[in-house]
Parts: sequence; structure tokens; C-alpha cells
Amino acid sequence: MGVYEGLVTHKEKLALIGLGYVGMPIAIAFAKKIDVIGFDNNPSKIALYKSGIDPTKEVGDEAIKRTTLEFTYDETKLKEARFHIVAVPTPVNDDHTPDLRPVKEACAVLGRNLRKEAIVVFESTVYPGVTEEICVPILEQKSGLKCGLDFKIGYSPERINPGDRKHRLENIKKIVSGMDAETIDAIAKVYELVVEAGVHKAESIKIAEAAKVIENSQRDINIAFMNELSLIFNKMGIDTKAVLEAASTKWNFLNFYPGLVGGHCIGVDPYYLTYKAEMLGYHSQIILSGRRINDNMGRYVAENCVKSLISSDKSVKNAKVAILGFTFKENCPDIRNTKVIDIVNELEEYGIKPMIVDPQADPTEVKGLYDVEFVDSGRVKEMDAVILAVAHDEFKKLHIKDIDAFYGSKCKILLDLKGILNRKEYEGAGYKYWRL
Repeated sequence: MGVYEGLVTHKEKLALIGLGYVGMPIAIAFAKKIDVIGFDNNPSKIALYKSGIDPTKEVGDEAIKRTTLEFTYDETKLKEARFHIVAVPTPVNDDHTPDLRPVKEACAVLGRNLRKEAIVVFESTVYPGVTEEICVPILEQKSGLKCGLDFKIGYSPERINPGDRKHRLENIKKIVSGMDAETIDAIAKVYELVVEAGVHKAESIKIAEAAKVIENSQRDINIAFMNELSLIFNKMGIDTKAVLEAASTKWNFLNFYPGLVGGHCIGVDPYYLTYKAEMLGYHSQIILSGRRINDNMGRYVAENCVKSLISSDKSVKNAKVAILGFTFKENCPDIRNTKVIDIVNELEEYGIKPMIVDPQADPTEVKGLYDVEFVDSGRVKEMDAVILAVAHDEFKKLHIKDIDAFYGSKCKILLDLKGILNRKEYEGAGYKYWRL
């Protein structure tokens, strides 16, 4: 009996390794159709899921409570599955080189518990060649099995956008690939159980890997262009948002906007591609230039905050500054690779310790990862400057009277990084308003 047939008849199980922002929605979706084991090596996370709490907020507590998904941190449970999906993070090191430790560790765990005739599909973002050249040897070494003879592999890049309620697993076309025609057909059939938009069969695993890294590299470059325009137009005294609104009236104008580029994908994936390119002797021109621009935007914001303080005759050292929002994007608790920390660090270089408010992020997680403590919004008073960094719905609902209450003097410095407020209204009320 084939893997697909075994899954739909409930004679076989699917295992999802890595229950984070990407893995959890996949596991929940499959559990509606087939028997699924959800594995994560974090006992605390598993305990939350078992108690019906979704710390990622991707599927919600109710979906966690209703699911038939079997949550576990016991790696031996993986032996019960014949179809495995690996969805662990692939971050970068401080020097921007790929950090493949999570995917290597996942391979080691899976390899120790791999059955014959299993199919292993990787969803983690990697540079072309990682699945076959790095993952397969670990699986073979730990399992004692031979790829192609005893088990098969494939790659299907994740396309889930954390916090996005419109573009979900079910309605995003899925790229699938496999080591041979039989494997790719089996993988396609399995994913078609949950992906209503259908699948695209890539010609090879390396093509699928490459497709993933260029998707986010393209977005990164486009945002870098907008950030560079913002740098130029701010020097000219021109409002960038107004320029983009005017330009977007043309039918083929691409609607990208300046901003902080963080998170686990757009701010990371380009480095995977350029790392592989440099291994082959090619030094990226466009991709790395875009990365340099985007990586410096936090510092640029902090510098403009300091300039605004100076021009307003306010003391810079020990100035009272509040930052609203810390996550890498709006309405999402994900703090991985957030660029707001760059603003915090740069302000501290000037002797400013900002107060930070974020209703979405987990304060304990933030403290552990960044050594940053949040404050309640009620404590934001007598401020010299406020930086509205993330467009959470809670902040979009703020009226000018609410924001007035944050300040202690008549000179109110407001940096609205996402441009969610009405510039004319705030300037008319005497604010020193700045945005990207």
C-alpha cells in the first residue's frame, strides 16, 4: 500500500516536526483529514498546546482545543509515522551566514526514528542543495537506512505568512518536489488533501529550494528600493507616502512601502542565497546592497528621533522616548529577527532607554531573547518622543487625544514609521511629525 493510500485509510500517520508559526497551521489542517503526530522538542510549548492554548495565535485556541492532532515531545512517537514534514526555523548567525543547526537537529531526531518506506518532506527555507547534500547524509547516518532504497525525500517550501488571515495554507498554491517521479506524485497527493489552490510540481528539489529563497529576496529588494527612496525624499523634504500614493495610480506600479524588514523570512532568506552564491565564487551585487539598506533602517529611525530631539531643544541623554510595538509585523506575536531592537540599541547608544509597549508579544519571551522589558501603556506619560513602530490594531485605534496623553510638554515628537496616522491632523495639532 502506498503512503497516500495508507494515510487516507488511517492505516498510516503523518508527523509534523516543528510546531511553530509554520508547522502548527500545517499540522492542524492535515489533522482534519488524516491522523497526525505533532512533534516539538520544547516541552513547555507542547504543554501549552495540550492545554488548548495557541502561543503563535496562527490558528487560535479553539482550533487547538478541537483538533485531533496528537501533541508530543517524545521523539520515539515519530516511529509511528510514514510521512514526515520538517518545518523548523532556519535563521542566520550574527555574521549573516546560515544557521542550519535547527534543521540538522531535526534530521538527527527524525533519523533515529525513521521507518523503512517513509517519505520525508522539508519545508524549512534553505539554499539550493541543503536537502540532498546536508539533510540526507544525517538521516542516513542516524537511521542506518539508504535514501532512495529505504526512504524517499522531497521539498515543499512553506509559504505561510504569519499573522495574515487572508493568505493561508489552503489558498496558496503549493510548490512540491521529490527525488523521483513516484515520490513527487505521492507528495503532491498528500498536500492536495489540504491545499485547495492546488500544487505546482517543480522539476527538482533544488529548483523548489531556489524558488523559495528568491520569493523573499525579491520582496526584500523591492522594499529596499522604497527605503532608499525614503532616505532621498526625506532629504528633499518630500513626503514619501504621498509620492507613492501618486505613483501607484499607474496600473503597473508595484505597491511596496518603506519600513523595517525583519522576521524569519524576508530579512533572512536573501542571506541563504548569497551564501551559496559566494561558495560558488559569485559575490552578489543587488541582493546584498538591498540587505545593507534594510539592515540599517533601525539605526536611521533612531538617528532621526535624536535629530528631532535636538531641533526641539530637548536634551538627548536620558530623553523620555516610548516605542509602540516590538514584533516584526503587525497583529502577530512573532519577535524573531525584529528590527525594532535595532532602534532600541541605537537609542541606548545615545543614552536613551526607551519604554516599550507591545500588546501582542510575549513579555517573557522578549526578556529571554532580547533582555528587553515591556511596560503597560498606562505608564507612557511625560514623553519627549513617541515612535509608533508596528501597526497593531490596538495602535490603529488610538485617537489624537489618546496620543496627546503620552506627552509631557507642548513640543510633541511623533515618529509614525508605518504612516498609519493622518499627517496633516497631527501637524495641525502642533506635533513634530516624521515618517518613513
